[in-house]
Amino acid sequence: MATTQTLTPVMERQRRANMRRNAFYLLLIVVGLLAPFVAYPVFLMKVLTFALFACAFNLLLGYAGLLSFGHAAFLATGGYVTGYLLSSYPGLTPELGILVGTGAAVLLGIAFGALAIRRQGIYFAMVTLALAQLMFFFYIQAPFTGGEDGLHGVPRGNLFGLISLRSNLAMYYFVFAIFLIGFAIVQRAVHSPFGQVLKAIRENEPRAVSLGYNVDAYKLLAFVISAGLAGLAGSTKTIVFQLASLTDAHWHMSGEVILMTLLGGVGTLFGPVVGAGLVVSLQHMLAQSPLGNWINVILGLIFVICVLSFRSGIVGEITKLYRKNFK
Repeated sequence: MATTQTLTPVMERQRRANMRRNAFYLLLIVVGLLAPFVAYPVFLMKVLTFALFACAFNLLLGYAGLLSFGHAAFLATGGYVTGYLLSSYPGLTPELGILVGTGAAVLLGIAFGALAIRRQGIYFAMVTLALAQLMFFFYIQAPFTGGEDGLHGVPRGNLFGLISLRSNLAMYYFVFAIFLIGFAIVQRAVHSPFGQVLKAIRENEPRAVSLGYNVDAYKLLAFVISAGLAGLAGSTKTIVFQLASLTDAHWHMSGEVILMTLLGGVGTLFGPVVGAGLVVSLQHMLAQSPLGNWINVILGLIFVICVLSFRSGIVGEITKLYRKNFK
C-alpha cells in the first residue's frame, strides 16, 4: 500500500508531462500544415530537409557521443542515387527513388561505420572526414553524377503514380510527411531501451561494456540509422530542388550540420530543427543583403557567441529554464 501511495504522484507527473508533450507535438503539426500559406513553400522545404539532416546527425552526436565529420557523404549519396534514377528512368515514382537513395546511404553507412567505430574521439572524426573526402572525389569522377556540373532537371514525378508533385504546395506536404516520419524514427529511437543504452555508452563506455552490452554493435546501429536518415534528407532535397550537386558532398556541408546541431542544442530532440531553421534563415536573408559575401563570417561569429553565452544551445537553455521554473 505504501508503494502505491509513493508511485501515484510520480505517475501523475509523468501523465501530465506526456499530455504537455503530445499537445506540443500536435501544435507543431498544425503549424506545419498551415505554414505554406504564410511563407514561401520552397524555403520551408529547404528548412525541413536540413532539419531532418540535423536530426540524423544529432542522433549520433547527441545520444551516442560520436562526432562525425563525414555526414555530407550520406546526404550526397542519397541525393545522387535518387537524382540519377529519376532522371534515367522517367517511369520511376519519387517515393521509390527516395527509398533506393536512402538504401544506398544505409549501405554506405554500414561500410563507413564498420571502419570508423573502431576509433574514438578525434580519431573517429578524422576517419569519417577522410572517408567522406574519398566519396567527394569519387563523385567528381563518377559518370552518373555529372561531375562538377551535377545533375540538373531531376523530375519530381507523380507520388504513387497519382499525385503530381510539380506544385510546390503538394511537394511541401510530401516533404513535411517525410520529415515527420524521420523525426518520429529519431524520437522513438531516443526513448527506447536502445536509446538508453546509447546514452550509457556516451556517458561511460567502459561501464556499459562491464554491464555486458556489445558497445560496437550499438554504435554501428546508431551510425547506420543516422546515415539512412541523412540519405533520406538528401534524396528529398534533390527532388525538391531538382538538383544534385557536389555542394552536398563537400566537407563544408558536414561542418554546417554540426553548426546547426550545436546552435539548436545537441542532445535535444528539437534543437537540430531550431538550429537548421536559424542557419537556413540567416543564409537566406544575408544572401539578399550587402553582407552576402560575409555569410560564413557572420555565422561563425553567431556560433562563437552562442557557445560562449549558452553552451547547451538555444533549446537546451530554454529547457533548463523551463525545468527550473515549472518543476
